Amino acid sequence: MEAESEPYVRLATLRTLHRVVADLNAARSLAGTLQAVVEGAVHGLGFDAAAVSLVRPDGDLVVAAVWEVEESGVGGPAVLLGQVGPRESWDRMLSVSDHWGTLRFLPYDRGWAVGTDVPTWTGDGPLPIYANDWHPRDFLFAPMYSAGGDLLGVLSVDRPRSGKRPGAWTREALEMFSLQASIAIGNARLRAEMQRALARLEKEQQALRASEESFRQAFEYAPSGMAITELHGAGRGQLTRVNDALCRLLGRPRATLRQQSFADLVHPEDLALLQRTSAEGGRAELRLSRRDGGYQWVCLRNSVVADAAEGPSFLLTHVEDIEDRKRHELQLAHRASHDALTGLPNGAELRTRLGRRLCALPQGHGAAAGYGSAFAASGLPLGAHAAFEGAASSSPMHAYGSAEAALERDVAAFAGGPLGHGDLRPAHVHAVVPVEPPEDAEPWSPGHRTPPIADKGLAVLFCDLDGFKSINDRFGHNAGDAVLIEVARRLQQAVREGDTVARLGGDEFVVLADGIGRQEAKDLAGRLRNAIIPPMRIDNRGMRVGVSLGIGWAGCGMSIEEVLHAADERMYDEKRARGGSVRGTRGERSHRRAG
Repeated sequence: MEAESEPYVRLATLRTLHRVVADLNAARSLAGTLQAVVEGAVHGLGFDAAAVSLVRPDGDLVVAAVWEVEESGVGGPAVLLGQVGPRESWDRMLSVSDHWGTLRFLPYDRGWAVGTDVPTWTGDGPLPIYANDWHPRDFLFAPMYSAGGDLLGVLSVDRPRSGKRPGAWTREALEMFSLQASIAIGNARLRAEMQRALARLEKEQQALRASEESFRQAFEYAPSGMAITELHGAGRGQLTRVNDALCRLLGRPRATLRQQSFADLVHPEDLALLQRTSAEGGRAELRLSRRDGGYQWVCLRNSVVADAAEGPSFLLTHVEDIEDRKRHELQLAHRASHDALTGLPNGAELRTRLGRRLCALPQGHGAAAGYGSAFAASGLPLGAHAAFEGAASSSPMHAYGSAEAALERDVAAFAGGPLGHGDLRPAHVHAVVPVEPPEDAEPWSPGHRTPPIADKGLAVLFCDLDGFKSINDRFGHNAGDAVLIEVARRLQQAVREGDTVARLGGDEFVVLADGIGRQEAKDLAGRLRNAIIPPMRIDNRGMRVGVSLGIGWAGCGMSIEEVLHAADERMYDEKRARGGSVRGTRGERSHRRAG
C-alpha cells in the first residue's frame, strides 16, 4: 500500500478484498465468520492486527475474534479474547473520535477517552516522526451496523504496514470491507438463530410425537370409555374418535359411534342434564343407549384440549361405567322409600309425594278469597283450599313418577328455570279441594265476582283391612304376608295409571288420586272395595278380607298429617257405621303409623 496512487496497487487490493469477502460468505458459522473478518482485515487491507468486539444481548461488547501478524510488534490482541467492555464506555470512546466517513479514528493524544474498562492493546512500534506517521497508541475503528441500523459490533485495526495513517484509498477499502463484514455477521447470526430454532423445533416435534403416542396409547387402551368431540364448525358435538372400551360398553361399532353425538345417545329424560353440563370440567351422571335397546348408566367428565395459539381444539370426554353403583344406589333408595314386603311406596315416600304436591298457601290468598263461603260449606278451613292464580291451567298435576324425577321437576318448577330449550316451567299449580256447588248456583261467567268452584282435586283414600287379624292368628304371619302382597297387587290393578298406592303400615293402605272429582273418588273407592273382597287362594286355602275406606282431600295450606288424619277419620266413621272393630284409639293408630 506504499504507493496508493498507483492503479495496479489498487487493483491488487480490490482483488484481495474480493477474495476476502468470498471467504466471509463461505464461513459456515458465526465464529468462522468473525475469524474471517479479522484475518481479512490483516491480510487484505495491510494491517498487522485486528479484533472484532461483538454486541451481546445485554448491550455490552465482548472481544469475539482477534488476529495479528507474527512478530508484528503489536502485542496483546490474543489475550483480549473474551474480555467485555461496557457499552457506555465504547459509545464515549467512539463519540470523541475523528469521523473518517463511517470509520472512527482516535489519535494517541486523546487516549484518555479509552479508559480502563475497554479491552485494548498498545503496540510497541516506533514513535512517529512525521505528522501522518502511525503512533503505537492510535486507534482505528470500523463500526458495523445491521440493516435496521443497530450496532452489531466494532472492527478494530492497528499498525498499517506502511507505518502511515491510512490514506483515502485504504479508508474507503476498510469502509467497504466493514460493510461486507456487517452483512456477513448479520447473516451468520440469522443462520445461527435459525439453526437453534430448527434444533428447538426438532426437539419439540420429538416431544410432541412422544406425547401424541403417549396420548394415543392412553386413549386407545384406557380401561374406561374415552371420546373426542368436535367443538366448532358443522361437526360440533359429533364424536370424532372413540376407544374400544366405549364401543364395548355401548355394544356399538366404532364406525357407528363416529356418526353420532352424545345427544343422540342420551336417554330423553337426561337430555336437559347433558345440555346443562359445561364443557370445561363438566360432570354428569346419565344414561346412554346401548345397541340392544337398553340404557347404560355412565359418568361423563369433560375437559377441553386447547392449542396455545388457536385456543380450544376439541373436547375430551371420559365415560365411566357406573351401572353397578347406580343400581346399588337405586336399590338403597328404593328400600328406603318402599315397603319391603309389598314393594309399594312406604309411609315416608307417601309423605314425600304429598309434600311435593302441597304448598303453605296463606289463608285468603289469590282467588281463594272470592269463594270462602263455598269452602266453608265443605267443613274445611279456608287455608286448606287454593285456586289457580291468573290464567293457570285446570289440568291435573304431574303424575307421581320416581322420587328423583319428581323432585327435579318440582325444583325446576318453583325456580322457574329453563327446561333445556328455553321453555319455562309452569308455576306451581295449587291443590284445590273440590266442592260441589249448590243446586241453585248461577252459572259462572267472567263478569261475576265469584270465580268457579274447582270440581277436581287430590283425593286421599285411606284403606284398612277388616278381618286381617284373624288370618294372622289362625294361619300365621306367612299367610298374613301373602294376603298383604295380594291386596297390594289388587289395589295397583284397580287404580289409574299415575295414581299412588302406598302401604302405611300393618294392614293400612293409602291411595293418592290426583285430578278427580268427588263422584270419581267414590267410584274409585268402589273399585278398590270390589278388588279386595273376592276370596284369594293362599297355601291352598280360601281366605277373604274386607276393607273400610275413607275419602279425604288434600289442599294447599294443609299439612301432611292433617290430610292423612282427615282421611283416617272418614275411614273410622265408615268402619264404625258398618259395625266393624277399631283397633286402638285414633291417636294410638296415628302414632303407630307415624312410627
